[in-house]
Amino acid sequence: MKKILLLSDTHSYIDDAILKHVKQADEVWHAGDIGDLNVTDRIKKLKPLRAVYGNIDDTKVRVEFPLHNRFMCEDVSVWITHIGGYPPKYNNKVRDALLNNPPDIFITGHSHILKVMPDKKLNLLHMNPGAVGKHGFHNVRTMLRFKIDGKQIKDLEVIEFEKR
Repeated sequence: MKKILLLSDTHSYIDDAILKHVKQADEVWHAGDIGDLNVTDRIKKLKPLRAVYGNIDDTKVRVEFPLHNRFMCEDVSVWITHIGGYPPKYNNKVRDALLNNPPDIFITGHSHILKVMPDKKLNLLHMNPGAVGKHGFHNVRTMLRFKIDGKQIKDLEVIEFEKR
């Protein structure tokens, strides 16, 4: 069993409140718009990190992290990318790959809007953790925490912080 902390859109912001939750996880996944590599460096000092770059990320971030990250966690296939859309309106750049080889969990960021929704047609779970950084239009900063146990995705929780 793995305890996962899922975050996105830090936009160079990380604080002790976020790091408290990092310490409680087995792995941290970041769905892009990291901003400054200090964010991911601080996370990596504490826990294993899987991340992708987003549209605001500079060359340094893009050299360290891929645009797409596909991997297995326990018996669950995962795909993380920053801009991917939502069921059934997926981004044109990922739609064909999703249709031909859907993961069990498809994770995106970018919108700053927390959403967790099943795609019954593709038999996958879409997750967007919202934004945990302080830059953007969102009023509440959010992350997701959940467990993967074999093939099960369970104990999903929303973590909320005030924006300012």
